[in-house]
Amino acid sequence: MDYLDGLNFNADGLIPAIAQDRDTGRIMMMAWQNREALALTIQTGQAVYFSRSRGKLWHKGETSGHFQIVHEIYTDCDMDVITLVITQVGGIACHTGRQSCFYQKLDSKRGIWQAVDDIIKDPNEIYGKANQSCANSMIISQLDGILDERKSADKDSSYVASLYHKGLNKILEKVGEESTEAIIAAKELQLVQSQHQDDTQAKSDVVYEVADVWFHSLVALHQLGLSGADVLDELGRRFGLSGIDEKNARMG
Repeated sequence: MDYLDGLNFNADGLIPAIAQDRDTGRIMMMAWQNREALALTIQTGQAVYFSRSRGKLWHKGETSGHFQIVHEIYTDCDMDVITLVITQVGGIACHTGRQSCFYQKLDSKRGIWQAVDDIIKDPNEIYGKANQSCANSMIISQLDGILDERKSADKDSSYVASLYHKGLNKILEKVGEESTEAIIAAKELQLVQSQHQDDTQAKSDVVYEVADVWFHSLVALHQLGLSGADVLDELGRRFGLSGIDEKNARMG
């Protein structure tokens, strides 16, 4: 297909694809396509992507029913990015149940990312609890892949690469700092709740800080040759095992 030959796919045979709403111009999501996914998108008129975590084609909406009807396809001057002009069936592009995957806005004064879109539909209603758990596992898998890539990246190219360059002690220092901030946020939430005030923002702050703890802990794991998948395996092992029995087993 001549129109595919002109595109600059990366070393993995992939090209980033941005889905943009035809009516509003809003960016709905970003995913990856290989040659087959793009060819199927053109052939079917619906967005087909390539899932790096699952290593296979992904017809958007195959599980949720939230298909993307593709009206036009653009590429940039370097021909290394695709833009799909779409109509989002169901009005939900994000697996969190929001309209767009780009729902977090930077609050520069507070230095945090703030969710600005409401959840249109509970993800559990869209995917079922089992599928949502699978989606959450995929996030860890994708993070594992990115963190592995950053280990060989130039130290000035990304924040994570700079942490790797500084070494384990610096990474663990960040884990400690973020843990302290999570504790402070939790205590502030407790205070707000004890005063029967609106706790929406305080809850958001706790989630944000705990996410930072998790993220930097993942960086530490990868520095040590481990991964988030290893932790998920351990948590899976503990299902059906009481906390007391698990603790006794470790002490034994």
